[in-house]
Amino acid sequence: MSTDEKMTGDLFEVDKRLALKPVVDFNTYLLAAFGDGPCTCVRCVASAGDETGYEFQHTFNLQGQQANRRFASTAGSDVLLMLKKAWLSYTKTELPGSGNLALDTVKDFVEPQLHKRLLALFLASGLVKDMDGELRIQAQAMV
Repeated sequence: MSTDEKMTGDLFEVDKRLALKPVVDFNTYLLAAFGDGPCTCVRCVASAGDETGYEFQHTFNLQGQQANRRFASTAGSDVLLMLKKAWLSYTKTELPGSGNLALDTVKDFVEPQLHKRLLALFLASGLVKDMDGELRIQAQAMV
């Protein structure tokens, strides 16, 4: 097979790991992690949407669309569980329990239109903390 034939063939090959159930489930979970519009929890309604003093963000601007985090299903431990399954399925290695989260690797198995939700969810759930531009996995999310 010539180099040109190999390159053309690569264009049409889809990474079969993207169809694995844990990867598909993580994409579905990421899609369902946010509701439309601003947060309507008691605190946000009482403060007219002023999130000053909140430990974690409730309302997000995801590329021009206002969204709110669905708290019932997006605790750090829930996000971690879904991420661990997808990570293992896609990479065939365990997700590191501490240190930097390789966001580029996560983006490899997340549908491009959902990339904007990743950082918002990871930070808001407490799974990671932004430390000098690096996403560090938080030990308390591991519990």
